[in-house]
Amino acid sequence: MGKQKAPPKQASNESRAVLRMYRISGQKLNLLAQQIRGLKVDKAMAELEFSRKRAAGDVLKLLKSAVANADNNHNLDIDSLIVAEAHVGKNLVMKRMHARARGRGVRVEKQFSQLTIVLRDTSAVAQTSEAA
Repeated sequence: MGKQKAPPKQASNESRAVLRMYRISGQKLNLLAQQIRGLKVDKAMAELEFSRKRAAGDVLKLLKSAVANADNNHNLDIDSLIVAEAHVGKNLVMKRMHARARGRGVRVEKQFSQLTIVLRDTSAVAQTSEAA
C-alpha cells in the first residue's frame, strides 16, 4: 500500500526557490529580502542588479531560478509574477577561535543562513483556475 503523498508546499499559482547554506549573516541577507518583497519580478531584478550589497548577485541568481521554476514546472505567466515572500532563516554556525592577548582565546561565530523566495502569479487566468 504505502505512504500517502505529501501535499504540495505551495499553491498552484506559486513557485519557490531556496538558497541554503549561504555564508552570510541573516541580518545582512534580510536587508536584501526586504528590498524585493512585494515587488514585481522585473522591478526586483532591477533593484538587485544595481544594489551595492555583496550578496545581491547571489540573491538575483536565486530570483532567476524561482522565475525558471515558475516557467518550467508550474507554467505560470512570467510577466505577472510578484515576489510574494522573501524570508531569511538561520542555518549552521561555524565556531572558530581567535587568539587574544595573554594566552586567551575568543570564540568567533561565522553565520550561515538560508533565503526562501516565493513568487505568486497575479494574472486573472491563475485566479480563475484556482476558483474552479
